Amino acid sequence: MENRQGMMSPEKAAFLERSKKFWNPGKTQSWIDFGIDLVIDRREEYFLYDMDGHRLIDAHLNGGTFNLGHRNPELIATLTEAMTRFDMGNHHFPSLVRTELAEELARTAPGDLQYTIYGSGGGEAIDIALKTARHATGKRKIVSIIKAYHGHTGLAVKTGDERFSKLFLSEGPADEFVHVPFNDLDAMEVALSGKDVACVIMETIPATYGFPMPEPGYLPAVKQLCEKYDALYIADEVQTGLMRTGELWGITKYGVEPDILVTGKGISGGIYPIACVVVGKDHAGWLTEDGFGHMSTMGGAELGCIVALKVLEIVQRDEVRSSVQFIADYMSKQLTDIRQRYNDFFVGIRQNGLVMGLEFNHPKGAMVVMKALYENGVWAIFSTLDPRVLQFKPGLLMTPDLCEELVNRMEVAIGQARTEVFG
Repeated sequence: MENRQGMMSPEKAAFLERSKKFWNPGKTQSWIDFGIDLVIDRREEYFLYDMDGHRLIDAHLNGGTFNLGHRNPELIATLTEAMTRFDMGNHHFPSLVRTELAEELARTAPGDLQYTIYGSGGGEAIDIALKTARHATGKRKIVSIIKAYHGHTGLAVKTGDERFSKLFLSEGPADEFVHVPFNDLDAMEVALSGKDVACVIMETIPATYGFPMPEPGYLPAVKQLCEKYDALYIADEVQTGLMRTGELWGITKYGVEPDILVTGKGISGGIYPIACVVVGKDHAGWLTEDGFGHMSTMGGAELGCIVALKVLEIVQRDEVRSSVQFIADYMSKQLTDIRQRYNDFFVGIRQNGLVMGLEFNHPKGAMVVMKALYENGVWAIFSTLDPRVLQFKPGLLMTPDLCEELVNRMEVAIGQARTEVFG
């Protein structure tokens, strides 16, 4: 099995210096400090190749952007064919493919969600969802989860962790953006009880916080509280949607019909940027009142819509559902076995389908594991807001052979990380 420690070429070292000089010095140096010298070059299926030719199994998928693999051949063919007739289009006018995608999202969304509003990325889509909730309710206050992550744009960043908001003086007024602990119904009811809240926004399973799982009954109870206190429920399905949990939308596994649903990342197929906000008719009044109220030149680009339609088709195939179930069961069994062998270090598995967080017994355990995985040909990332937990996201279409290889590499890496931590 390849181990790549200490193998950086002079060419890569020079390139990283260029990256620090012209792109993002802080992020580039942070990765170097973590022991990650990755500069992605070629990619295909569930593999990344760095500029020195080293192969990595991608078990992060950029937060689920590459659920169907890198450069999925069906998506490439779909985009290539679309480019013979379409480009990104004009956001002002009715569009054949923009409407077709909206119809498909209405058909597949939980409950009676009807209208789709488009953005170019998840953060923008979250902003749209929050603005829509404020217009629908006539209220300003927004409730989110402590250590939530919903993107870095104007309103979205205010709903998340202060690490990302305070840097740009964007935390928002404390009486307007309220944060409550996850799985705490009492705190949620206190926040909602004044009937002055426009919406509650939650990732179905909070990713950047390390995938803590909702306690039984928690999400339905939050929806009931929203109804009791006249607030809307926004399901952020950017990372948990599109069959990652074994259902098209993760929220449906918890029996919740949200008032607004947001999807991004994977809906693009990793091919063409697009994000979507799906809204019930009763809450989309601004579309009738002033359809020019929100505009996004790149939002709902027609090429992106065509790719998204193909993504929705693929993930709803019976064989994809079966694949997800197989991979989820296989990973659960194998990781449980590994955990038993390293139970003083590898202490928890948080899982719903292929949404997985692996918990380690050290304040920065997942950072150590990430580095060991990298040295053993696997890319997975620690949870930014809980570095004890590794974000582990196998692809929906991984073959049994690749699953086995991934697990074998993970066991070696976890063993190495344990030795580094405990000696």
